[in-house]
Amino acid sequence: MNPTPSRERICLLTGGGYPYRRDALGGWCRTLVEGLRRFRFELLTVTDRELPSAPAYPLPFNVGSARAVALGRDPGRPGRPGRPGGPGRRRTGSPDGAEEAAALLCRGLLGDEGPVTAQFGDGLRRIAELAGGPDPLAGVPLADALIEAWRQRQAALGADTPALPRLSVRDARTAAMLLRHALRSLAVELPEVELVHCVGGTTPLLAALAGRWRSGVPLLLTEARAPVPRQRPAEDRLSAAVRTVLRRFRTSVARTGYAEAELIAPLSTYHHGWALEHGARPSRLVQVPAGVDPRDYPGVVELSAAPAVVWAGSGGPDSGLALVLEAFTDVAAAIPGTVLHLVGVTAAHEEHCAEQIERTGLGRTVRLHPLPADPRDRYTVGQVVAHVPGPADPPYRLVEAMMSGRPVVGVDVGPAGETLGETGLLVPPNDPSELAIAIVGLLRDPARRRAFGDAARQRALGHFTVDRVVRVYGALYTDLAAPPPAPAFELALSVTAPRATLPATVRWLTGPPEPAPAGEPALAGGPVTAGPPEPALVGEPALAGEPALAGEPALLGEPVTAGPPTGEPPLFRGPVTAGEPALVGGSVAAGPSELGMAGEGDL
Repeated sequence: MNPTPSRERICLLTGGGYPYRRDALGGWCRTLVEGLRRFRFELLTVTDRELPSAPAYPLPFNVGSARAVALGRDPGRPGRPGRPGGPGRRRTGSPDGAEEAAALLCRGLLGDEGPVTAQFGDGLRRIAELAGGPDPLAGVPLADALIEAWRQRQAALGADTPALPRLSVRDARTAAMLLRHALRSLAVELPEVELVHCVGGTTPLLAALAGRWRSGVPLLLTEARAPVPRQRPAEDRLSAAVRTVLRRFRTSVARTGYAEAELIAPLSTYHHGWALEHGARPSRLVQVPAGVDPRDYPGVVELSAAPAVVWAGSGGPDSGLALVLEAFTDVAAAIPGTVLHLVGVTAAHEEHCAEQIERTGLGRTVRLHPLPADPRDRYTVGQVVAHVPGPADPPYRLVEAMMSGRPVVGVDVGPAGETLGETGLLVPPNDPSELAIAIVGLLRDPARRRAFGDAARQRALGHFTVDRVVRVYGALYTDLAAPPPAPAFELALSVTAPRATLPATVRWLTGPPEPAPAGEPALAGGPVTAGPPEPALVGEPALAGEPALAGEPALLGEPVTAGPPTGEPPLFRGPVTAGEPALVGGSVAAGPSELGMAGEGDL
């Protein structure tokens, strides 16, 4: 059943993920798009990898467009004369205010206090507003600005504050080149939509912030990746000063995103606490746990009695593979014949996996599997699942394993503990011996395996189903992307309502009015001038405001006489000047003009 299509367009912004990459985050995005078919999605992924040739997932009908943007790289290397970053380069003119914006950016990313870190957001916004090409800081001496900000920060540090590492000129140029490359995301053009939904990562968040500042489009931020206070494995070769710059830059971008987003949707209490620690307002946080479709991960009994362990991940340098292989060396020694299945290894990381396996000497006991198209085949080949995530991996693989009914041995990092609860085993991080002991214990105890597997599936069914995710995000999209309600107008009368004449029946029931003093106008229903009352016409009933017709009885059963009044005053009293309209309750004196009707001629 397809709900009624909505007019709201959503830009789903990722960093090199859906729909071009099959990974845990891509599967979550796919579930969201296919579950919210009443919204129209414009898919945009920003990456510094090679552009993909085609989407990895089939696109549903509610996807309007899918686009991947690759960030360009500087044409030269730092330190070469005549090239960007080199000492002999010829600086081109920079836009007005660009150097001041770069100085604010550098001072802000090195600060820890609120007013100082606010400078980073100010500088970043100015750079985004100046972005007119692929390099927003073209012609700006960013390395010089970084050196000056570093010097000022060192001078401001107190005696009890840890000093910053030494920043050499070479380090400053390397850091400036990396910052300049990351800031290219500010030049990415976003589609015209009613809401931008950014899913994790520094690169897509920079593009989302720039789009918000340029067009004012609302921003929904899903905090999906587990932030850890250490550098990535690929940055080990960099100096301590450069790693400090990159770590502080990512933290500052996250703080700015938390300050600018209308709503933040952390995946777990762990992510919720991280966001609060880095300046997010509690009123803007809506925790939405990860979820999978139970139909895609049915609980299946063990297919083989042979001992087998499953690990799911990309197989890259920062995927946790090294710790798994080191622990499995002890597992294979304790239980000969045990097989390790590596599920979801991407083609780009197959060579790295082969090198790691060869180094450990486990070639015959390890099987490599690409991510299967059918989710049912991911965990059924194993008896125990080893959950060893990378430093930035969300807990989707853990939820998939739990939903599959497999016992899990996890490393206690990020949200693993709160997700798994008491339905699995947790071991300390970076301890392969403890990981191996826990895996061996479950492989030798089938009853305990079944108990943990059943409990994990029940926990996943109760807390981590996809229908919860789709329902909550549908409400968030409606709140943020729906057009505002029409303003209410208070109507005011432009013409004053006329004064109504007191009905004759009411005047008759309440008795005769008090006569007005001589020379003053009578009230409604009273005589106009002081003088003798004028008799009604002979044989005509006294209608309210008009003469009675001959031969008809008077209203309310009161006969009309031709003589003087008999105690009851006539309903119409007082003559007016001939030719003038009668006032309320008055009559017209004998003359060439017609008899005036009560109420005619009133203004």
